[in-house]
Amino acid sequence: MQPLLWDRRPDGLRAPAMVCAFKGWNDAGDAASAALTFVGSAHGATRFAQIDPEEFYDFQATRPRIEMIEGRTRELTWPAVEIWEARIPRAPRDLILLSGPEPSMRWRTFSEIVVEVADVLGVQLVVTLGALLADVPHSRPVGITGFATDESLAERTDLQPSSYEGPTGITGVVHAACSEAGLPSASLWATVPHYVAAAPNPKAALALVRKLEGLVGVTVDATELESASGDYERQVSLAVQSDPDVQAFVDRLEKAAEEDDEPVDPSELPSGDVIAREFQRFLRQRGSGDTGS
Repeated sequence: MQPLLWDRRPDGLRAPAMVCAFKGWNDAGDAASAALTFVGSAHGATRFAQIDPEEFYDFQATRPRIEMIEGRTRELTWPAVEIWEARIPRAPRDLILLSGPEPSMRWRTFSEIVVEVADVLGVQLVVTLGALLADVPHSRPVGITGFATDESLAERTDLQPSSYEGPTGITGVVHAACSEAGLPSASLWATVPHYVAAAPNPKAALALVRKLEGLVGVTVDATELESASGDYERQVSLAVQSDPDVQAFVDRLEKAAEEDDEPVDPSELPSGDVIAREFQRFLRQRGSGDTGS
């Protein structure tokens, strides 16, 4: 069976851009996947294809789920990458949205499928969204780094190039495949405070959405995400204030950000268990299990 499964083939797409986000290693604070989901929801995206998981996932690492339907029927849901279209008449282009867990294996074959979809649909630009943990305070604007294969595009969107070298995720492999196929591509990465790594981060998701708007020329009504971002910052601030050690560390991060100093030594960070415990305790007191994203 072919791994690319079409529900239907959309036609008449206008200068489409493909935006990709993968849960897992590339998605600190669920920011990248949340940003893509928000864009799709805001523009009424509809699914038209998916990539069968059989060849690409280790099901012991990314397990299928059992769900109850109407309290009676048990339904098995397999992890899969879904592909959606969003037609945006008032924008200069439409969007193709590709989302799912980061695959476990056969990344080159997987990336070739992504490029195949882009080629069939006449995609003019591929953009990947990612989020990484960093020594940054939650109270400051979210930093966005990235690159574009088109230098004029990078300059127009004021992308700050990343100097990262080291292991990469599926996003890096997708970009390599796009480069080999001569397909323009760009990458956007949001920085997420490592001391709240386990919490969904709508503030970083919002920053990705705003940067994506400028990159692809599509606007998004992000009122809901802006509200969630404000709630997130307030909740984290209150949780941080409840522990003096955590507060002192965040104060040092904020000072370093203001003075553009060297990053604070991560060894000075209080125990991750302490931070997680304080943050979850605060959320329970607020009667919420998440940050609204």
